[in-house]
Amino acid sequence: MNRNKLIDLFASNLATAIVHQILELAINQQEYIDKYNKEFKNSWQIASDYRRKINPVDRLLPDKDTEEIKNIVVNKVNSELNLRIEKGYKNINLSLVEKFVHKALKELKIAD
Repeated sequence: MNRNKLIDLFASNLATAIVHQILELAINQQEYIDKYNKEFKNSWQIASDYRRKINPVDRLLPDKDTEEIKNIVVNKVNSELNLRIEKGYKNINLSLVEKFVHKALKELKIAD
């Protein structure tokens, strides 16, 4: 699989993980919280696997790739959360997106 495809798959799974993380904070019903947490863990694991395939985990990605990934993830998360809001979901805090993306990229050693 080529590097661009790996980056796209990584970004998509990371975005899914962050969406579920934010949805988990917006919901008060335990059955949904459990579901979102499970989805978060699954997507996070898949994103982590793709991260290891992109380049050595002990090295950060080049700034160009980091910015591209950040933009892709932020756009995907905002888009999905806005769709959820249109469907009637409540208490979704869009201001958390940038913070969660930055934290995730740092944890996965994409950015510092």
